[in-house]
Amino acid sequence: MALKKDKAKVIDPVWDEARIREFLKLQPPEGENADHHKLLKAYQSMRAEDFDDFVRFFVEAGGDTQACNAAGQSVTDILQSHRYSGPYLESIAKHGDD
Repeated sequence: MALKKDKAKVIDPVWDEARIREFLKLQPPEGENADHHKLLKAYQSMRAEDFDDFVRFFVEAGGDTQACNAAGQSVTDILQSHRYSGPYLESIAKHGDD
């Protein structure tokens, strides 16, 4: 007798505003910049269109898009070496700090 799966695999779920805003509450590990941590985790977790909304909410909440990690790298610095980061970098440039 074959067992039937009780859950369908969810691929690329739609993120609503509440779920995107949850990333504004993320707490960093000790010694890590909170703004850098939130922005990097959002990049790692979200589709480009959801990340665009996140960056807008992040900046509206006073987040610093140029915050650096302990190595002195901003999220923009890190993303520049990623092949498919173009739309994410555009979101930071569009909504981010000067």
